[in-house]
Amino acid sequence: MQNRAMTDPRLAVIVLAAGQGTRMKSRRAKVLHPIAGIPMIGHVLATARELAAVHVIAVVRHERDAVAEAIGDLMPEAVVVDQDDQPGTGRAVELGVAALPGSFEGDVVVVSGDVPLLDAATLSGLIDAHRRAAASATLLSAIVDDATGYGRIVRDGDGALLRIVEQSDADDAELAISEINSGTYVFGIAGLRAQLQNLHAHNAQGERYLTDVVAMLRDAGGPVEAVPVAEPWIVEGVNDRVQLARSAARLNAMIVRGWQLAGVTVHDPATTWIDVRATLADDVELLPGTHIAGATTVAHGARIGPQTTLLDCEVGEGAVISRSDATLAVIGAGASVGPFAYLRPGTELGADGKIGTFVETKNAKIGAGSKVPHLSYIGDTTVGEQSNIGAGTITANYDGVDKHSTVVGSHVRSGSHNVFVAPVTIGDGAYTGAGTVVRKDVAPGELGMTVAPQKNVPRWVAANRPGSKAAEAAAAASGTVERPEGTD
Repeated sequence: MQNRAMTDPRLAVIVLAAGQGTRMKSRRAKVLHPIAGIPMIGHVLATARELAAVHVIAVVRHERDAVAEAIGDLMPEAVVVDQDDQPGTGRAVELGVAALPGSFEGDVVVVSGDVPLLDAATLSGLIDAHRRAAASATLLSAIVDDATGYGRIVRDGDGALLRIVEQSDADDAELAISEINSGTYVFGIAGLRAQLQNLHAHNAQGERYLTDVVAMLRDAGGPVEAVPVAEPWIVEGVNDRVQLARSAARLNAMIVRGWQLAGVTVHDPATTWIDVRATLADDVELLPGTHIAGATTVAHGARIGPQTTLLDCEVGEGAVISRSDATLAVIGAGASVGPFAYLRPGTELGADGKIGTFVETKNAKIGAGSKVPHLSYIGDTTVGEQSNIGAGTITANYDGVDKHSTVVGSHVRSGSHNVFVAPVTIGDGAYTGAGTVVRKDVAPGELGMTVAPQKNVPRWVAANRPGSKAAEAAAAASGTVERPEGTD
């Protein structure tokens, strides 16, 4: 691959992203459907950025505002151009070329926003072949088993590119051709500008086809080339949900393999999904059914899974997370989470801390070595270091109108089945009794408790459940015949 570390002043990229994508059957623009954690068009823009083109133009129409916003987020330097009512890829490219400076001289790469697996290495090879041949146009083709829906590459007797025929305009002999046009091109800007103005819409679809420009350039005597791609899937477009899933699975397989080669253990690649923005250190271990989503980072030696999803999380060295779901959470080094924990945004678990079985946290900062072992909800709460929150604890953070905070100090031991009614503070070194409802602050070193005297009612079962199995068991245990009070 040619080194393109510096911006290439003779290269522009036009991304076609105006299509409606009716076969997706979606209210969302086709190019915004996500693959590996980013919109489909994000992969195309990332490839354009890697080519280091001096200009990147995106042509949009369907769901224009949403697509333009996504492009702005993904590649702020790209120029967004609106396609008008004249349909066709030729018209889209004409508008894209019009957005280039009049002084631009060089080559224009045309790519589709719905071809997410086309990589920069393949495009760089195409650009280099185009420039070596001093061609007017060079396009990527592919040999496929089923060419349905694609334009066919028609070659002459010497194998040179003759023309491209869209399926709706092809005759039986042309429909039998297995070499298809991928919709990816490199044009010399001078010939492209000259021929775009000669385009017409005299075809079955009433569209201005970019493919006609290739034939015009050839007829004008300019060299045109069709270069088959190494693997057809590289240029496979996404037009429906089946193709979306297929492209997502293929890309994920490549991502997983890349991390395996970088020193990550993946027990079951088929059930492990890693988004493109995720970062994993060496000796990370991913168990089956794990999804490392968004911009999650996982440090050395952490073990994730099985059946775990982390979205935009930060996981420290040696942490262990099992059968849990976390979003926008920070898990410290050596900490453990799960199984069956739910970490909502704002959760921060300190080093060597624990969030255990069936625990939900939200906007909770839990200090180093502190534990919330099981069956608890901890929300809008700060816990100090080396504290233990008893089983079944609830921080009652909402009074029906406003949210309030709970503060638990360091080295606190709270009893089982506590309710902390916020706002409330438990001081350092304090204890709370089992079943306590804490409604006021507990000072450092104090024992907080709300324990009423226990009352046992004699012979209550005999009186209220006569003849029941409980009454029989009680009578057998006491060695007496249980009779209701007031009877002989």
